[in-house]
Amino acid sequence: MTALLDRPATDAPPGPSRAPHPFRVELLRGLAPWAGLALFLTLAWALIAKSANWQGSWGETTVALRMAGVMLGGPLALAAGCWQGARERRRRTDELRASTARGPLAQFMTAALPLALWVLAAYAVTVGAALLAGAPYASPGGLAPTVFLSTGAVLVACALTGHVVGARLPWRLTAPVLAVAAYGTFGLSMNASGVAGLLGPIPGYSPDVELLAWWHPLLTAGWFLSLAATAVLAHAARRRRSALITLAVAATAALVLSGTGDTMTHRDPRAGQQVCTTTTTPQICVNATRAALLPEVTKALSGLTDRLKGVGNLPTRFEDLPRRPHADEAELPMLTPYGWTVVRGKIADHDQYAWEAVTQMVEADCANPQAPGRVEIVDRAVVRYLAPTDLQDSMREHHFESARAADDRAELRRLAAEQKAYDHLRTMSTADRRAWLTRYFAPADRCARTESEVPAL
Repeated sequence: MTALLDRPATDAPPGPSRAPHPFRVELLRGLAPWAGLALFLTLAWALIAKSANWQGSWGETTVALRMAGVMLGGPLALAAGCWQGARERRRRTDELRASTARGPLAQFMTAALPLALWVLAAYAVTVGAALLAGAPYASPGGLAPTVFLSTGAVLVACALTGHVVGARLPWRLTAPVLAVAAYGTFGLSMNASGVAGLLGPIPGYSPDVELLAWWHPLLTAGWFLSLAATAVLAHAARRRRSALITLAVAATAALVLSGTGDTMTHRDPRAGQQVCTTTTTPQICVNATRAALLPEVTKALSGLTDRLKGVGNLPTRFEDLPRRPHADEAELPMLTPYGWTVVRGKIADHDQYAWEAVTQMVEADCANPQAPGRVEIVDRAVVRYLAPTDLQDSMREHHFESARAADDRAELRRLAAEQKAYDHLRTMSTADRRAWLTRYFAPADRCARTESEVPAL
């Protein structure tokens, strides 16, 4: 009997289970996860569509992530927050919620913070994926990590501010109207000058030659978060005067930002430097901000440098600096903006790139160009030999056909003279051709050449 009394009761009813915390419920269910997924897919689509324009440069990657995050993510976060904030009014449960033990601010943060965290997480995943995608192609330097913190802060501020607006204006069209208004406002601030531009979420600067001061994005983050905190406290705090503290912080950040001006950026020291080959003549130099492209540029010009072996009087180098080339230099064709000549670390058309390089080396960009004559015919023959392209051959054939159709005898004579000069240069022996090209490149001032200084073909 005693043993039976000591036996634990196995059929006793289970105790009451503990309900999950409301914050956990909001974090894992409802609108917040779907908003995060929508934001990630939106940003991913925008970045993939323009990937050729940013994958070759850390500076361009930074700007692309900020632009997509603010211009697309900002309105989406505002709309999602607005829809979430109006949820209680739509369900007609606002009075029931007001009667619970938790204070208004705690209730607000329980509903609003999960959405803000999902938005922030979606942007963080997007940033990580973009950095991994750009790593194989970008040159070292130029990355501004604080910009990502700033953009994430702007997204959080948009989500919280949208929640306040939705709670105050629970109209079904408030969310889309707010998103459109935010898109237009952000776009205007991006193109604005003066204080309006400095207080916007996307300050304008050139990532190719400028670096953003590390502290400027942090000030922008403080400015937007302080504004959002002011709106939240004014809406939900028991002591609404506490909003004056965050408002003062926002005003201080705005004053500092409006006074930054030119100090928010400084010139990238790499923009005035070059990295060069040591095995080619002329040397091939690319701007240090694009150092990773040197092997690709060297490969694209390999046919040209092979044809110039043994030739004297050549320019010392192909330069790639933001200035006019010196007398002993030739200008490298433009490598930027990315997505045109260069796509994901590769030159799209090697033959066309080499043709542009030879054209800039042979046909000098003179203030007072010479009249067409024998010099022009010889120049074009040299360009055609040093950098042949299918495109130029097709255009030449088209010109022949057009001249024949129009019975333009002057144009036909000019084209025939160009063809004769090219055939003569192409059929020379290697030694004769090198000697001829050495004489051809002898004049130091190519804009002042006379016919007597250009060897005949």
